[in-house]
Amino acid sequence: MPKLKTKKAAKKRFKFTKKGMVKRGKSGKSHILTKKSGKRKMGLRKATLVSKAQERSIRKMMPYG
Repeated sequence: MPKLKTKKAAKKRFKFTKKGMVKRGKSGKSHILTKKSGKRKMGLRKATLVSKAQERSIRKMMPYG
């Protein structure tokens, strides 16, 4: 059976933690930042974990991650 290909879009967007959970960046921090509070923008900098429902599909996209 041939090797599976990694989806490059998923590779750029997601990382795996040491315990195997999937980490993602938050959206909404690229433009229209003047109306957002500083507290909100600081929160957008931090990464968060992907929900369990979406984790399975991301693992399929990244078979060797």
